[in-house]
This record gives sequence, C-alpha cells and structure tokens, in this order.
Amino acid sequence: MLEKIKKPNDVKKIPANRLPELADEIRQFMVSSVSRTGGHLASNLGAVELTIALHYVLNLPKDKILWDVGHQSYTHKILTGRMDRFSTLRQEGGLSGFPRREESSCDSWDAGHSSNSISAALGYVRARDLRRQQYTVVSVIGDGALTGGMAYEALDNAAQLKTNFIIVLNDNNMSISGNVGGMHDYLATLRTSHAYTDLKEQVAGKLEKLHGGDEVIERIRKTKNSIKQLVIPGMLFENMGLTYLGPVDGHNISAMIRLFEDAKRINGPVIVHVKTEKGHGYAPAVRHPSRFHGTGAFDVATGIPESRGVVSWTDIFSTVMVKMGERNPDVVAVTAAMKEGTGLKRFANRFPDRFFDVGIAEEHGVTFSAGLALGGLIPVFAVYSSFLQRGFDQIMNDVCMQNLHVVFAIDRGGLVGADGKTHQGVFDLSYLTMLPGMTVMAPKNKWELSDMMKFAVAFHGPVAIRYPKGAAYSGLIECREEIVLGKGEVLRKGKKIALLAVGSMVAEAVAVAQRLEADGWNPTVVNMRFVKPLDRELLRELACDHDLFVTMEENVRCGGFGEQVLDEMKSLPEENPVHVEIIAIPDTYIHHAGRDSQLRTAGIDAETVYQRICEIL
Repeated sequence: MLEKIKKPNDVKKIPANRLPELADEIRQFMVSSVSRTGGHLASNLGAVELTIALHYVLNLPKDKILWDVGHQSYTHKILTGRMDRFSTLRQEGGLSGFPRREESSCDSWDAGHSSNSISAALGYVRARDLRRQQYTVVSVIGDGALTGGMAYEALDNAAQLKTNFIIVLNDNNMSISGNVGGMHDYLATLRTSHAYTDLKEQVAGKLEKLHGGDEVIERIRKTKNSIKQLVIPGMLFENMGLTYLGPVDGHNISAMIRLFEDAKRINGPVIVHVKTEKGHGYAPAVRHPSRFHGTGAFDVATGIPESRGVVSWTDIFSTVMVKMGERNPDVVAVTAAMKEGTGLKRFANRFPDRFFDVGIAEEHGVTFSAGLALGGLIPVFAVYSSFLQRGFDQIMNDVCMQNLHVVFAIDRGGLVGADGKTHQGVFDLSYLTMLPGMTVMAPKNKWELSDMMKFAVAFHGPVAIRYPKGAAYSGLIECREEIVLGKGEVLRKGKKIALLAVGSMVAEAVAVAQRLEADGWNPTVVNMRFVKPLDRELLRELACDHDLFVTMEENVRCGGFGEQVLDEMKSLPEENPVHVEIIAIPDTYIHHAGRDSQLRTAGIDAETVYQRICEIL
C-alpha cells in the first residue's frame, strides 16, 4: 500500500477496507526509519490512523491542516509524498521533525510550540470567509496542549463562528469524558445526519417568522441542552458554543472518516474528540511513551537506545535539585509538562508534595512561582529556554517588578541541534538582561552549575541560570573560585587579547586560546559567569593592557552580552581604545542540524573564531 503513495491525495486511491493495511505499513516504516535517525516516535505512532482518515476526507493542499506542536506530523509527511526523504529526518538539509511551509504546500503552519493551532486555524477560517473561498480548515491539538490558556482563548473566540471550523482533539492520555456507549453514538449520528441538520434549520426558519417564535426557539434550546447535560459528554465545549462529536476510537479509520465527513457539514465550530494510544503498534513505545517521545537511534527489536549517552547538563541539574531539596525544605520545583525533559523526575519522586507540574502553561508557571515565593517558599522553575519566552510578560510584571526570589533553571540555553529553529534557546540573555532586578548567570562546566544552583537558592531576588543541551563540560576542574555576585573568573591571564566567554562558550574560548598560543600570542581567557550584573570592574582593569576584547556567547547579538561589553568600552576615555569583536549568533533563524554544524553555521565555533581573530590581528 505504501508504495502507491507518491503525492498528496494518493491515499484516496486505496480502497477504504484496505486502509488498516496502509496504517500497519506506515507504522513499520516509521519505527524502522526513526530507529536510525531518532525523532518523536510515540506521538506519531498514535496518530497514524487519525492522519489517514483526515487525508481521506480532505483535499490537500486546498484544505488546511494545522498541527499543534507538530510532533505528530510524520504520517502527514509520508502521505504528502515525502517518504523517500525520511532518511534525512532532522538531519542538516533534510526533513524537519515539524511541519514547515517551505518544505511542502501541504504544510499550512510552521509548528513547534504548543497551544497555538486553534488561533492560527481560526485566522485561516476568517480569511477564507472574507475572501469568499471554499475550503476546510482543521486544527489538530492534543489533550496536553489544551492545558495551555491560549487554546481556551481561541476556543472562546471560535464560538462566534457561523461557518465550518473543525478542531480535532487528539486525546492520548487524559480522559476528558466517560464512555457512554451506544446512546452517545446514536446521538452523535443523529445530530450530524443530513435529515436532522436540515430539520433543525427548517424548524428554526419557520419559528423565526412566527409571533413569539424566538421565545419558543429559546425554550427548545434550553430543554435540548438540559437533556444533553445528562447523556452527552463534552458539555464544556457545548456550553462554550462549540458542537462536540465523539469520543471516537482513534485507531478505527472508518469510524473517523464518517465522523470527519459529518463534521464538515456543520455550520460552526466543531470539536471532534479522538481517543488514541501513544506509541500504538510498537510495544516498547506503548510501555515507555515518555522515553519514545523524543528518542535517539534505538534497537527495533528491544527498543533499547543504541547509545547510553553521557552525563548531561540536565543530569547535573537533576542531582543538584535533589540535594537542595534534602537540605532546604522550602525548595520546591515547578515545571510546565516537562518533568522528564528538565530532569525533575527524581525530585518529584523524592518530594512529591513539593513538585508542581502546571501543564503546558509557562505563563501560569511563572506567576504561580511568584505566588510560591510570596508564600515563603523558594521555587525553582525548570524550563526550556525557547518555552520560557512565552512567559516574558509574567517574568517582568509578576516576578521582577516585585523583586521575588524565583529561580529560573533554563535548560537548552543556546543551539539545540535536530529540533531546529522553533526550539533554539538563543534569545534568553537578551530578553532577561533587559529586565531591572534580574540576575543572569551561565556556568562554564558541571561543577559550576552545581555552585550556581547553591548560590541561586541562597540569593534574594529573581535569578536565572542558563545551561545548554547535551553533555556537561567537565574541563577546567582546577578552576573553581567561589561564586560572587557580578564577578567573573580569570582562567588564564595574558596580554593584548582577551577572550570574554559566557557559559557554554568558555570551552570554545579555551580551544581558541590554545590555537593563539601556538601562534605565539598570549591571550587572556575569562569566564564571565554573570551576564547581569556585568563585571564592569574587571572589564576596565583588562582594558588597561589589552587592545582586543573578543566576546563569545551562544545567544543572538542584539541585546546580548557582547553589546553590553561594547557599551561599557564606549564609556572609557578615547585615549584608551579597545576594539570589541562580538562573537554571537547572527540575525537569522538557525535550522535543524547537528549542534557542531549549527555552531559553524552561526560562526561561533572555535575554528571560525580563531580565523576571525587572525584577520583582525
């Protein structure tokens, strides 16, 4: 069956009774392919039949499917003719792990973050209606993404629609409503059948023309709703003004095709509740859905990862958090649906009453942490850098303006590799250092992360520690000065050239210094530690016997560490000029690739920095 899929809509050529065979083949192909490239497997395995059913009733690319987050879009890519490129998944120059409009006209929305697909899809619907066009718009959103407030804002807004808009709720974990069996199936069929829909419209039309007809319509509506409260699930959506259909078995293709066809006939917003199983069809992923949410290469027979990995920055944070929890009963942990990803699982197991998962709701997580701080606790909000962006207003108004002691443990600070542009954590130094009262640190190695966590917990006021993805740097073990607020650490004292590095770039700076030393230069290497407050005293001291400052950061140039150093040097007397060369990520979005390749693309790897310095010299 899979060999017949060469381009969009080819799935319609396959007889409906053979679509389950296609699902099996897609699943086998997906497991085999992802076992070599790595990727988001469990969520995609659970959405195979759902995607087939959607493609069977829609006409792509005319119709629009907007995937929330996009983790579950692999089958969509296969059915739109991209199967032959799956060996390049998440590789440099290859297929993205998320929908990308530049990749296919069938990708209607560049996904990557959560809870925004309904808003974007509603925009499509309004544009369609204003331009008097005819096409179907579908948002596919998971039950996890519905924990994000933006989704409810969009649902509330969508309730005003009088034209068709389909929202598919892919429920693979949380039980939103109980199963009411045959009665529910009957009512769902009745409410969307041609006869019932036509009858409703005819009766309403006749009554509206009669004296007092509006009152009769309202009484019927109230009676109908009171009955639905008793026998129909999903009344939360019904009461918001959205038609609710389901739940339907997300692995029964024919049932979903019927329900999607019914949904297309409704003039208004409609929720189609689809129950799926994460990892469906591959036993290891069913048993361990979290492990196979985002996986590296693995053995298909056992599901065991090919690489056992190394000690990561996240592992170090995880260990330190447990120790902090043991030493201080006021330390609590907060995460936005990323317990495993941020390393808080051990803390949650050890101190379940002091662990809070707020769901995919970073804005709420920040303000919730502010409340915890006001209540006398020490909240540590562990979050990926790219996701913390969603809570910027709350960081400013609810934490910094009140000078509250909230610790932000910012994972994935910097370039993240295969997840690509939507997940790059390269803006945090800029948007955090602009906030009055915020303290921002970045550790050079795993021991310094431990020391900074201890410093942050003992601190008073907002404080952020950002650290990268991947193996924790274990070099420079001999350099472990005490952490002092706003003070950098000179790792190597030289002359003329000073390499001023932040966090993950310290290792690159050491490599650059070794190259320069081999050329006969004697560079200074500084671990700046604090991006805010900046060690201005050290900078002025180094300006006395250095002609060139090279700032190194894994952050965008605009508003970053380098520009702060440049501003400081501009304040010096003109007779003591220092050239500042800023090494930072350029004003562009870095696409998916290996992290080493991304460093080269951005021009912040050791070799490129060395060459730039040589040109200046």
